[in-house]
Amino acid sequence: MPDAPQFSVTILGSGTCVPSLARSACSLVVETTDSKVLFDCGPGTMHRLLAAGITIFELSHVFFSHFHPDHTGEMAAFLFANKYAMPPQRTFPLVMGGGGGFSGFYEGLKHVYGDWLVLEEGLLSIREFDVAGSDGFDAGDFSISTMPMTHRPESIGFRLSSGGRSMVYSGDTDMDKNLVSLARDADLLVCEAAMPDAMKVPGHLTPCLAGEIAEKANVGELVLTHFYPDCEKVDIAKECRRAYSGKLRLATDLMRIDLTGMKEK
Repeated sequence: MPDAPQFSVTILGSGTCVPSLARSACSLVVETTDSKVLFDCGPGTMHRLLAAGITIFELSHVFFSHFHPDHTGEMAAFLFANKYAMPPQRTFPLVMGGGGGFSGFYEGLKHVYGDWLVLEEGLLSIREFDVAGSDGFDAGDFSISTMPMTHRPESIGFRLSSGGRSMVYSGDTDMDKNLVSLARDADLLVCEAAMPDAMKVPGHLTPCLAGEIAEKANVGELVLTHFYPDCEKVDIAKECRRAYSGKLRLATDLMRIDLTGMKEK
């Protein structure tokens, strides 16, 4: 029998804007048979990629959930490194995308940095996803779909499907029925749980609320991530279990989740 299509998720950063030696800014990479897809690129992401055994030149796509610096802070450095590595190491085009206004966000960075961020012709394409509803496209061995999230006007969550399996990344969001819809029956939901239940802040989830979303969506496994330091002081898993009965993990940097060979849904 032929080998099952590859599908794995590596949590690159499980933290926030708060500097931490243990938790880099929230980011993850998905590896399929033919593609490597990065979600968010905040401070420290490129170093975490190297620690995971992946160079930036292997990435086929980079998607941003929203424009806050802890999710986009290394975008300029990432493009600069892709352009000026000696000898040149990017040999195939990169697709970079985000929610509404992403093209203008990229142009704004170019206004600051100029040609330092402009890759050779044909090596970069910019994709802007609709934030009025669902959007997405097929990309060879995977498909991507998005829905708007409750955080910033440009905020979107992502669902990546490949070989009969699927993972969902919430980005930053408050309670949102769109996330339930996007994650419906997904094999894996990587969901933010920024603050403990007793410290809920607008625009972010807590462990119990993330668990409620995962339970409603009937996901195969829930991974909580994007922890502010206050999360280290409470039992995050216990709080999540108030609403969620399925398989649960608490993200740590460089945690790898292999979905290859799972029974297709």
